[in-house]
Amino acid sequence: MIVNVILAILVLSVIIIVHEFGHFIVAKANGVTVLEFALGFGPKLIHFKKGETVYSIKLLPFGGSCMMLGDEFMEAQTDEDEDEQADEKDGKAKTLEEEYDADRAFSNKSVWSRIAIIAAGPLFNFLLALILSIIMIGVDGYDLCTVDKVYDNSPAQEAGLAEGDTILKINGDKMSCSREYSFYRYYNAAKTMNITYERDGQKYTTQLTPQYTKLSSYKMGVVIEPDCTIQSVTKDSPAEAGGMQAKDIILSVDGIAMENSTQFTEYLNRSTGETLSVVVSRNGNQVTLAVTPQLVEQESYYTGLASYGEYVKLSPAQTIVCAFKEVGYWIEIVIESLGMMFTGQVGINDLTGPVGTVSVMSSVVESSKPAGTVAVLMTLFSLAIMISANLGVMNLLPLPALDGGRLVFFILEVLRGKPVKKEHEGMVHFVGMILLMLLMVYVMFKDIRGLF
Repeated sequence: MIVNVILAILVLSVIIIVHEFGHFIVAKANGVTVLEFALGFGPKLIHFKKGETVYSIKLLPFGGSCMMLGDEFMEAQTDEDEDEQADEKDGKAKTLEEEYDADRAFSNKSVWSRIAIIAAGPLFNFLLALILSIIMIGVDGYDLCTVDKVYDNSPAQEAGLAEGDTILKINGDKMSCSREYSFYRYYNAAKTMNITYERDGQKYTTQLTPQYTKLSSYKMGVVIEPDCTIQSVTKDSPAEAGGMQAKDIILSVDGIAMENSTQFTEYLNRSTGETLSVVVSRNGNQVTLAVTPQLVEQESYYTGLASYGEYVKLSPAQTIVCAFKEVGYWIEIVIESLGMMFTGQVGINDLTGPVGTVSVMSSVVESSKPAGTVAVLMTLFSLAIMISANLGVMNLLPLPALDGGRLVFFILEVLRGKPVKKEHEGMVHFVGMILLMLLMVYVMFKDIRGLF
């Protein structure tokens, strides 16, 4: 388990380094003096100076910084012994302005240079996600949004859909992968779907109206992801009584291998209340559980089509195209999730910080070990893609103390023809930083409490 935690921290560190390296390399390209390039926060563990820049690793490995000369928001003195030089005439420490060329200060560069430097961090996160997506899809393939099953006398059959069709759009929203279709259906279950699909190289359109149903069926009380990983277990449910746990991966039911969540749901729907023998993967070990589903009355909107999300190998050109789609998918998921926060569908307690992220990553890595080294590596790549895209979007939000908040002030400078007063901008960012730190502390303690 310790090895898994170390791997998770390394992945997070790489993502942070890439983000800060984006700021660093574009700052250097624009002739800005970089005072310190750091991974982590707090006291320095390791540091050395090369040229004008101090490179350091700090105690807390979550976060990082690229401190530039003349950047009022980030500027700080580096280690006193290395960066404060006594003036030989009066014995006083030199200021940064005296020690360095003022023309190379961030604040003295053009507004477009400053925009490029600040935007480079999030853009490098998207670039990292794209590169990892190309590698991952090249190895594993991609879950195209293919219609794998159309049931008789269903709305899907009436709409003219057939097995093998590829869904391209629903109500104007692109469906790049099967996961995106599942996400759309979950939050738009009752909506009539205007579907654009492809069959034998030709595009067609049709309309599918989900059928409202109210029926009794057997349920376990679990929420599972497409790969049969249990996301959550309902309190006092048959699943909890049978010993199921979040992060378990369902391998088989009654000896039948479960390859995806749709297959599991279909099998459960066909059950008649008898006790099921469920084999799950837990921390790398196979555990056999006896779970007796409970009969519940459920309302739903039935389409009659299933997309299992089977991964298929692609050509090099298709791999690159789908890599862009993969990054776009995660960007869209983050944006839509943020929208759900404003509508109350997602609350503050659903947020996960670095501690929770490392915990989840560690568990996912452990569950992938039985499949071999390549599977572990691809799992890490998948997590890194998701987190890197997430970090890129979050940093571009127009909120104080984030890169996006700083970009807002630079854009205002372009529109006004002059910068906002530094004291006003500084106060906004200061308040934003305090609120952000309070949120981070709250989420951190919530994550730590969830470990026990």
